[in-house]
Amino acid sequence: MRGRRRELTLAGQFLLLQLGVVALLLLIVGVISVRQSTATFESERGPAMRSVAESLAAQDFVRSTLLAAVDGEVAGPEVARLLAPPIESGLSPSDATDVLVVSLDGVVLAASDPSLVGSRADLGDSDVLQGRGWVGNVEPGASGDGERAVAGHAPVYAVVPDASGSGTRVRLVGAVLAEQTYPSIGDRLTGAAGNLALYLGLGALLGVVGTYVVSRVVKRSTRGLAPTEIANLADHREALLHSIREGVVAVGTDGRVTMMNDAARVTLGVAADPVGRHIADLGLGPHVEALLDGAGAAGTDGADAGAGEVQDAVALVGGRVVVFNRRSASSRGRGIGSVTTLRDRTELLSLQSQLSSNLSITDTLRAQTHEFDNQLHTISGLVQLGEYDEVRTLVGRITRHRSEIGAFVSARLEDPALAALMIAKDAVAVERGVELVLDPGSRLGPLPAEVSADLTTVVGNLVDNAVDACAGTADAQVEVWVTEVDGDVHVRVRDNGPGVPDELRDAIFVRGFSTKPDVLGGRGIGLPLVQLICTQRGGRVEVDRAAEEGGAEFRVVLPRGVSAAAVRQGVET
Repeated sequence: MRGRRRELTLAGQFLLLQLGVVALLLLIVGVISVRQSTATFESERGPAMRSVAESLAAQDFVRSTLLAAVDGEVAGPEVARLLAPPIESGLSPSDATDVLVVSLDGVVLAASDPSLVGSRADLGDSDVLQGRGWVGNVEPGASGDGERAVAGHAPVYAVVPDASGSGTRVRLVGAVLAEQTYPSIGDRLTGAAGNLALYLGLGALLGVVGTYVVSRVVKRSTRGLAPTEIANLADHREALLHSIREGVVAVGTDGRVTMMNDAARVTLGVAADPVGRHIADLGLGPHVEALLDGAGAAGTDGADAGAGEVQDAVALVGGRVVVFNRRSASSRGRGIGSVTTLRDRTELLSLQSQLSSNLSITDTLRAQTHEFDNQLHTISGLVQLGEYDEVRTLVGRITRHRSEIGAFVSARLEDPALAALMIAKDAVAVERGVELVLDPGSRLGPLPAEVSADLTTVVGNLVDNAVDACAGTADAQVEVWVTEVDGDVHVRVRDNGPGVPDELRDAIFVRGFSTKPDVLGGRGIGLPLVQLICTQRGGRVEVDRAAEEGGAEFRVVLPRGVSAAAVRQGVET
């Protein structure tokens, strides 16, 4: 607070600056006024001084006196005495400062100021001694007082007989100079405009009042803070926004990014500075763009991307699962854009993937338990009836069936986890009334532990979705084909259910989307997990309509050389 008292607020500094500008403006106005007054004085008084000089030079007495002085008939002091009356008569009504009569060699013969007689006149650029009139400035004045003056010069001609004596000729015998010194700056300002001081005062008053009003507006807008305090607030804001782990993105009403902190840039994979760029120019994809700036179709998880707010919307950005929350931003009731927070939930979704796998295993065990219960009930009934031969036959048939399935699957899938998954899923499919078929052309060797875990998650979710899709239909069947080509695991899962409409092929990979009723809030997770695992490992997943059976066909390419954990670590780095 002590530092705040010693320092002027931004409004106070603005007020001083504006006052300085007003003072400079007044100074410029004064200089222009002086120059205009000077130009007016010169344009008006120059011709007047020339008229005075020409009027005096046209008098016969002046001509004859100068002719006599040139011929030596009249001495210098006598010339000054003789010309004093006409000079005085020309000086009185003209406002001229000095009137001088000079000889052909520039010596003052007579003047309104007797002290100048005998001195040499300062003719400046005048060529009056060559017989031409002239108007202009002389500095210093011919009066010798050093003041700048406007002058008018006129040559004096006398009519004399020519050499033959039979005619006359015109002879240059001297010149008359009339000068008027420039008035002072104050006189010039007063002469330029009688109300100049009033105008300047009114201008200064309006400038001060306007400056004060602007300073009050600035003070209210800046909350009365000093510049250093504003700078500190800006520094703290930058430090806060760039230090938090959650991403923060601010977008203006024109769709351009106004702020994006470091966490958001890493999460969205934006390398260059995004501030000032349009959301559409960042290469984030239509769904992410809609979540950030509110333009587009509806989002997910109850979020409406076209509305002003988004709550817990999930989108896949690169190899990351990102949760978006957007709120509209306003200032004093006026909308200024939106602010979106981003949370990276990739690891959380990976844990959810493992949980989903565990739940799938639980469902499989439950189905097998249900199947075994039915078989045990049948055996118990046969024993009670004493049908021991039928018991042996039934047990043999069940044993052979399990052995045949295990042998068929193990011969084609050497990875134990995937083989066990397919055997377990067969029991689930049978319980749902669906035939699960492993394509005889499937071939897959042992896999690394991480690749095996990811592959079982992918296949398990695709088989579960396919069984759900075609369960309850006539001759329901799900076909699985797994093989390895050039180090990549290729998976194809097709069913003869209703299929996936073309307009929903992208939406089915969005978390929370499902075409089936969501009873316990667990729908819409499997396919996003599949896409996440494929993306993290550098693979892909595609969906199309099955050519013969109808229904849907999912195709997955999963590279086995790089683990998903390594990919996630590289993305985070």
